[in-house]
Amino acid sequence: MAGESSISPFRLGMAWVAMCLALAIHVGDEALTGFLSVYNPTVSALRARFCFWPMPTFGFREWLTDLAIGITLLVLLSPFAFRNAGWMRPIMYFSAVVFGILNALGHTLGTIFGRTVSSVRFPRPAPGFYSSPLLFCAAVYLLLQLRKTS
Repeated sequence: MAGESSISPFRLGMAWVAMCLALAIHVGDEALTGFLSVYNPTVSALRARFCFWPMPTFGFREWLTDLAIGITLLVLLSPFAFRNAGWMRPIMYFSAVVFGILNALGHTLGTIFGRTVSSVRFPRPAPGFYSSPLLFCAAVYLLLQLRKTS
């Protein structure tokens, strides 16, 4: 179809914006439900067990500021998503898989098990769980649009 080539990049751009919005909502969910009270002890436990664990611990203010800056940078890439810029596609794939699907699944599994590692337990649902379905759906939609525009 003649109009399909112009619609697909638009849908890809909208999928990217939806992913960024879902990620922002997810960070808000994490902030409101005490995510760092689970994350920081988990990182500390993993460092104690493996001697080296590459993930840092955070104070609330620096964590929220870093994520706000990161999400803002992702949003600023939106014009390139609407143009289906080739260099942008790996960023979109990475964001959908890591920030979206794996992140959402981690919160869901944490809710199912009620812990991250054996020493870090928390009441269910896990912090950040409520927005995980939205994040997951936005990531899947982005992956579908990436496939359609390949």
